[in-house]
Amino acid sequence: MSLVTWVASGLMAGSANADEAAWRALQSGRAIVLLRHAVTEAGIGDPPGFTIGKCETQRNLSEQGRRDAIRIGEAFKARRIPVSDVLSSRWCRCVDTATLAFGRATPMPMLDSMFNEESKARVRKVKLVKDAIMQRQRAGQTSGNLMLVTHQQNILAIADVSPASGEMIVTEADGEGNLHVVGRIGPGEY
Repeated sequence: MSLVTWVASGLMAGSANADEAAWRALQSGRAIVLLRHAVTEAGIGDPPGFTIGKCETQRNLSEQGRRDAIRIGEAFKARRIPVSDVLSSRWCRCVDTATLAFGRATPMPMLDSMFNEESKARVRKVKLVKDAIMQRQRAGQTSGNLMLVTHQQNILAIADVSPASGEMIVTEADGEGNLHVVGRIGPGEY
Protein backbone atom coordinates (compact mmCIF):
# COMPACT_ATOMS: atom_id res chain seq x y z
CA MET A 1 0.00 0.00 0.00
CA SER A 2 1.43 3.39 -0.97
CA LEU A 3 1.79 6.19 1.54
CA VAL A 4 -0.84 8.25 -0.30
CA THR A 5 -3.35 5.38 -0.23
CA TRP A 6 -2.63 4.73 3.46
CA VAL A 7 -3.11 8.42 4.40
CA ALA A 8 -6.26 8.73 2.28
CA SER A 9 -7.81 5.58 3.76
CA GLY A 10 -7.01 6.82 7.27
CA LEU A 11 -8.64 10.18 6.56
CA MET A 12 -11.72 8.49 5.10
CA ALA A 13 -12.02 6.20 8.12
CA GLY A 14 -11.71 9.20 10.44
CA SER A 15 -14.43 10.95 8.47
CA ALA A 16 -16.69 7.89 8.61
CA ASN A 17 -16.24 7.67 12.40
CA ALA A 18 -17.07 11.37 12.77
CA ASP A 19 -20.16 10.89 10.58
CA GLU A 20 -21.34 7.97 12.72
CA ALA A 21 -20.74 10.01 15.89
CA ALA A 22 -22.84 12.77 14.34
CA TRP A 23 -25.69 10.37 13.48
CA ARG A 24 -25.57 8.92 17.03
CA ALA A 25 -25.78 12.43 18.50
CA LEU A 26 -28.76 13.15 16.24
CA GLN A 27 -30.50 9.96 17.35
CA SER A 28 -30.16 11.08 20.98
CA GLY A 29 -32.39 14.07 20.13
CA ARG A 30 -30.26 16.56 22.06
CA ALA A 31 -28.04 17.99 19.31
CA ILE A 32 -27.97 21.48 17.91
CA VAL A 33 -27.48 21.28 14.17
CA LEU A 34 -26.06 24.13 12.12
CA LEU A 35 -27.21 23.45 8.57
CA ARG A 36 -25.88 25.58 5.75
CA HIS A 37 -28.55 26.12 3.13
CA ALA A 38 -28.37 23.72 0.20
CA VAL A 39 -26.70 24.50 -3.14
CA THR A 40 -27.89 27.66 -4.85
CA GLU A 41 -27.90 29.07 -8.32
CA ALA A 42 -24.44 30.29 -9.34
CA GLY A 43 -23.12 33.43 -7.69
CA ILE A 44 -21.87 34.91 -4.45
CA GLY A 45 -24.16 36.89 -2.20
CA ASP A 46 -27.40 38.30 -3.51
CA PRO A 47 -28.12 40.59 -6.47
CA PRO A 48 -28.04 44.34 -5.75
CA GLY A 49 -31.36 45.54 -4.36
CA PHE A 50 -32.53 42.13 -3.08
CA THR A 51 -35.38 42.14 -0.59
CA ILE A 52 -35.98 39.71 2.26
CA GLY A 53 -39.34 38.06 1.67
CA LYS A 54 -39.18 38.50 -2.12
CA CYS A 55 -37.55 35.34 -3.38
CA GLU A 56 -37.46 36.56 -6.97
CA THR A 57 -34.91 39.22 -5.91
CA GLN A 58 -32.55 36.73 -4.19
CA ARG A 59 -30.13 33.97 -5.11
CA ASN A 60 -32.20 30.82 -4.57
CA LEU A 61 -31.76 27.07 -4.38
CA SER A 62 -30.80 25.30 -7.56
CA GLU A 63 -32.57 22.11 -8.63
CA GLN A 64 -29.72 20.14 -7.05
CA GLY A 65 -30.14 22.15 -3.84
CA ARG A 66 -33.85 21.34 -3.71
CA ARG A 67 -33.10 17.64 -4.22
CA ASP A 68 -30.42 17.73 -1.49
CA ALA A 69 -32.80 19.40 0.98
CA ILE A 70 -35.42 16.71 0.33
CA ARG A 71 -32.75 14.02 0.83
CA ILE A 72 -31.88 15.49 4.23
CA GLY A 73 -35.49 15.10 5.32
CA GLU A 74 -35.66 11.56 3.92
CA ALA A 75 -32.47 10.61 5.82
CA PHE A 76 -33.93 11.97 9.06
CA LYS A 77 -37.15 10.00 8.53
CA ALA A 78 -35.31 6.80 7.58
CA ARG A 79 -33.11 7.03 10.69
CA ARG A 80 -36.00 8.21 12.89
CA ILE A 81 -34.13 11.35 13.93
CA PRO A 82 -36.28 13.48 16.27
CA VAL A 83 -36.54 17.18 15.42
CA SER A 84 -38.02 19.76 17.74
CA ASP A 85 -37.60 23.28 16.40
CA VAL A 86 -36.51 24.31 12.92
CA LEU A 87 -35.23 27.89 12.98
CA SER A 88 -34.08 29.55 9.78
CA SER A 89 -32.55 32.67 8.35
CA ARG A 90 -35.21 34.74 6.60
CA TRP A 91 -33.38 34.36 3.26
CA CYS A 92 -35.46 32.25 0.88
CA ARG A 93 -32.66 29.72 0.25
CA CYS A 94 -32.59 28.93 3.98
CA VAL A 95 -36.37 28.87 4.47
CA ASP A 96 -36.70 26.63 1.40
CA THR A 97 -33.96 24.27 2.62
CA ALA A 98 -35.67 23.97 6.02
CA THR A 99 -39.15 23.55 4.56
CA LEU A 100 -38.13 20.96 1.98
CA ALA A 101 -36.15 18.98 4.57
CA PHE A 102 -38.38 19.25 7.64
CA GLY A 103 -41.73 20.56 6.41
CA ARG A 104 -41.49 23.76 8.41
CA ALA A 105 -39.33 26.76 9.28
CA THR A 106 -39.53 29.56 11.80
CA PRO A 107 -37.67 32.54 10.30
CA MET A 108 -35.36 34.22 12.82
CA PRO A 109 -33.38 37.42 12.11
CA MET A 110 -30.53 36.16 14.37
CA LEU A 111 -29.77 33.58 11.64
CA ASP A 112 -29.84 36.07 8.74
CA SER A 113 -26.69 36.28 6.65
CA MET A 114 -23.66 37.99 8.17
CA PHE A 115 -22.13 38.48 4.72
CA ASN A 116 -20.91 42.11 4.51
CA GLU A 117 -22.03 42.92 8.08
CA GLU A 118 -19.89 44.89 10.51
CA SER A 119 -18.20 43.14 13.42
CA LYS A 120 -20.64 44.48 16.04
CA ALA A 121 -23.64 43.09 14.15
CA ARG A 122 -21.91 39.69 13.82
CA VAL A 123 -21.09 39.57 17.54
CA ARG A 124 -24.70 40.49 18.39
CA LYS A 125 -26.10 37.69 16.21
CA VAL A 126 -23.76 35.09 17.73
CA LYS A 127 -24.82 36.23 21.22
CA LEU A 128 -28.51 35.96 20.28
CA VAL A 129 -27.99 32.40 19.01
CA LYS A 130 -26.13 31.40 22.20
CA ASP A 131 -28.83 33.04 24.34
CA ALA A 132 -31.55 31.11 22.46
CA ILE A 133 -29.65 27.85 23.03
CA MET A 134 -29.24 28.62 26.74
CA GLN A 135 -32.93 29.52 27.08
CA ARG A 136 -33.87 26.24 25.41
CA GLN A 137 -31.63 24.30 27.82
CA ARG A 138 -32.98 26.10 30.90
CA ALA A 139 -36.52 25.31 29.77
CA GLY A 140 -35.58 21.63 29.45
CA GLN A 141 -36.35 21.55 25.71
CA THR A 142 -34.04 18.71 24.78
CA SER A 143 -36.47 16.13 23.43
CA GLY A 144 -35.61 16.72 19.81
CA ASN A 145 -32.76 18.16 17.81
CA LEU A 146 -32.68 21.91 17.27
CA MET A 147 -32.13 22.72 13.61
CA LEU A 148 -30.57 26.10 12.77
CA VAL A 149 -30.61 26.67 9.00
CA THR A 150 -28.33 29.53 8.09
CA HIS A 151 -25.34 30.68 6.05
CA GLN A 152 -21.64 29.79 5.80
CA GLN A 153 -20.45 33.01 7.47
CA ASN A 154 -22.83 32.53 10.39
CA ILE A 155 -21.74 28.95 11.02
CA LEU A 156 -18.11 30.02 10.85
CA ALA A 157 -18.79 32.73 13.48
CA ILE A 158 -20.86 30.43 15.74
CA ALA A 159 -18.89 27.17 15.59
CA ASP A 160 -15.59 28.05 13.88
CA VAL A 161 -16.37 25.65 11.01
CA SER A 162 -16.74 26.54 7.33
CA PRO A 163 -19.36 24.14 5.91
CA ALA A 164 -20.17 23.22 2.33
CA SER A 165 -23.61 23.99 0.96
CA GLY A 166 -26.09 21.54 2.47
CA GLU A 167 -23.63 20.36 5.13
CA MET A 168 -24.79 19.73 8.70
CA ILE A 169 -22.50 20.59 11.60
CA VAL A 170 -23.77 18.49 14.51
CA THR A 171 -22.95 20.07 17.86
CA GLU A 172 -23.64 19.81 21.56
CA ALA A 173 -23.90 22.85 23.84
CA ASP A 174 -22.08 23.31 27.10
CA GLY A 175 -23.61 25.09 30.09
CA GLU A 176 -22.73 28.50 28.64
CA GLY A 177 -24.29 28.02 25.22
CA ASN A 178 -20.97 27.35 23.49
CA LEU A 179 -21.21 24.74 20.78
CA HIS A 180 -18.80 21.83 20.47
CA VAL A 181 -18.68 19.97 17.17
CA VAL A 182 -19.54 16.27 17.38
CA GLY A 183 -19.32 15.62 13.65
CA ARG A 184 -20.15 16.79 10.16
CA ILE A 185 -22.53 15.29 7.62
CA GLY A 186 -22.14 16.47 4.05
CA PRO A 187 -24.50 16.25 1.10
CA GLY A 188 -22.99 12.98 -0.12
CA GLU A 189 -23.44 11.38 3.31
CA TYR A 190 -27.20 11.57 3.83
